[in-house]
Amino acid sequence: MTGAGSAAGARALGALTRAGGADRGGIAAITRQALRTKRGAIGLALVLAVVLFAVVGPFVAPYSPDALVTVPLSGPSGHAWLGGDFLGRDVWSRLLAGGGALLLLAVLATLLGVGAGTAIGVTAGLVQGKTDSVLMRLVDVGLAFPQIVFALLLVSVAGARPWLVVVAVGVSHTPQVARVTRAATLDVAEQDFVKVAESNGVRRWRIIVFEIVPNLVSVLMVELGLRLTFSITLIAGLTFIGFGLRPPAPNWGVMINENRIGLTLNPWGVLAPIAMIAILTIGMNLFTDAFASAAIGVDRAGDLMLEAAPFAAEAAP
Repeated sequence: MTGAGSAAGARALGALTRAGGADRGGIAAITRQALRTKRGAIGLALVLAVVLFAVVGPFVAPYSPDALVTVPLSGPSGHAWLGGDFLGRDVWSRLLAGGGALLLLAVLATLLGVGAGTAIGVTAGLVQGKTDSVLMRLVDVGLAFPQIVFALLLVSVAGARPWLVVVAVGVSHTPQVARVTRAATLDVAEQDFVKVAESNGVRRWRIIVFEIVPNLVSVLMVELGLRLTFSITLIAGLTFIGFGLRPPAPNWGVMINENRIGLTLNPWGVLAPIAMIAILTIGMNLFTDAFASAAIGVDRAGDLMLEAAPFAAEAAP
């Protein structure tokens, strides 16, 4: 990346980091400002609609997700709104019942990845020295593996269990989050309030908890939104190829794989779960962009996403 690009990335990430402080009124104020924009309001509405669909769906499904109710791969009818899947099960009922598990796994994986990445990034950025070098070299090793390749490697060796999918996806997020939080921590660590706390002999863990992390909230919220989007698509992809939740469990990724053989006969078995995943990811991206714009006070979230990531990637010594 050029020097101009590095400088632009530094300004973007630094602005977002400083926006996490109390002078911007906290997360609630930033969220309210994001919701005043069209993309923020639309994005959150899409996310909440899909989440509500996934949570309430199992309780209002007209049939059991495993019940055979119609002709296999038949089209929509009065008793099967989206037709039947490859076994004759109701596509609409399976769609209603198949989102909760995917969302739960994605949320758990995101929390794991962001939590571990934040711990590594904040420690490296505050302690620096040899500890910083060792941690960042380990992060470099993690970045050498594409996320999908790492997740596939782990679940194929240790088994395709749901909790292992969560660990695999969460660990695959950790290096990227560590890079971003380290770069943000370096910016916060230069502030006067951190220097004063260090000079007064405040313990390092208290500085991290009470001084560093509160000023990284905006960065972490953006990372949570981005990583949740990646988690959803990655877990859906893993279930599509047979890892994680397996048939006959209703799951949007499993539905796509099961019904692709009958795409020309009843496309709703494939298109409906794809549409739900797409709506969720689009909504999450829209709201995350709006939140980032509100946090830095300018309407340039797209620039932030493009500039901050490569800057964070160069921040390691």
